[in-house]
Amino acid sequence: MRLRPAVVLSALALSALALAGCSGEPAPEATPSASAPAEGLCGAALPDGEETQALNIAGEPGASPEVEFEAPLDIAPPLRTVVAEGEGEPLEEGQWVEYSMTILDAATGDVTWVGGYEGRMVPTHVGAANVWGQMLGCAPVGSRVAVLVPGSAQSAAEVYVIDVNKVVTDVPMRAWGEDQAPVDGQPTVELAEDGAPTITLPDTEPPAETVVTTLKKGDGAVVASGEKVLAQYTGVKWSDGSVFDSSWERNEPAPFNTQGVVAGFTKALEGQTVGSQVLVTMPPADGYGAAPGHELEKETLTFVVDILDTGKDMVQP
Repeated sequence: MRLRPAVVLSALALSALALAGCSGEPAPEATPSASAPAEGLCGAALPDGEETQALNIAGEPGASPEVEFEAPLDIAPPLRTVVAEGEGEPLEEGQWVEYSMTILDAATGDVTWVGGYEGRMVPTHVGAANVWGQMLGCAPVGSRVAVLVPGSAQSAAEVYVIDVNKVVTDVPMRAWGEDQAPVDGQPTVELAEDGAPTITLPDTEPPAETVVTTLKKGDGAVVASGEKVLAQYTGVKWSDGSVFDSSWERNEPAPFNTQGVVAGFTKALEGQTVGSQVLVTMPPADGYGAAPGHELEKETLTFVVDILDTGKDMVQP
């Protein structure tokens, strides 16, 4: 169960979020390697290769690059190389990084997605066990990294050029907004000391339409349609109250695009403010009812979502 990530990395899985919608956005396929080495970020980095070193990438990190290569590229396995090494400190396990990225079609050389060169993007979490750690490794801040991504049955092979702009040290882990008055008949939510929610469902029939309730009202920016959001969340099934997915259990907020998730989740987020905590209950029609055969196809779902950040997403030229 995976979310289509906020940046469109069509062949690399960046999130375990179980909210994949039917937006038409390319979906991630597989991680570059089955497991990360034990040597931290440096050891987790994808291998270098002649193919990445043969890319002609002009321009300074932080500005949109000019990329040329002899197309089509035959990519297998995934590779990466540090095009330009920055003067900052090397990345470390668990840090949050602001970045810029250009994605090109390996078959044609055409630019397909860009982001982060103008306007801030939501930071990403770098770890030896996730794809960002494999792509960036322990590259110093200010570096430019090129990654070659193999194609799959659902996506073309691609070339990523990623600039490591800065490390962010103040990423919030829970909603901080003002508590709102409870609404009768809604599921109740209890928060652990770290902010992780426990959801208790009422002994009633589930609602026929999506119901959104603001539990905490944040003072941050308004989440616009199609923007990238960083969030903590827990989801339960109305049928038995069991948790089927939770970012809290992974100890890592999840990034995604508001238009790349199921409809009920989109309704819950767009128009809300950063810092808010939202309770949403959605019938199958706004969940996975449009996905025949999905394990949650017939389930009414309830989520508690802490909205931690929002910003620009990758855009198609």
